[in-house]
Amino acid sequence: MATLLFRLANVSEEEVWEVRRLLDEHGFDTYETHAGFWRLGVDAIWLRDDTQLEAARETLARYQAERQARVQQEHANQIERGEAPTLWQRLRHHPLKVLLVVCAVAAILALTLVPFLGLI
Repeated sequence: MATLLFRLANVSEEEVWEVRRLLDEHGFDTYETHAGFWRLGVDAIWLRDDTQLEAARETLARYQAERQARVQQEHANQIERGEAPTLWQRLRHHPLKVLLVVCAVAAILALTLVPFLGLI
């Protein structure tokens, strides 16, 4: 019976490609599923052979630890060079997104507080 090995939801395309390559290099028998149009399924990589499960999980755990260390080092290097985006830079680059979030928060606050203020 197939076993869920790696969920692909909210994973960058680069990481998905690296995981596929890693599993293929180690000879694990896997297949992928996609959630589909209505997102009712699961985006994931599945392992066909349960006897390979422990080795596959160890391989993925090693990969994820290495990736985490690499990404943290890259981020630290960006901070040292002054290239890491700050909060204000992100807000300046996405003003519409910020405006929509502020409007949504204001609407939620208004709907929550109107009954207590006696305006209706």
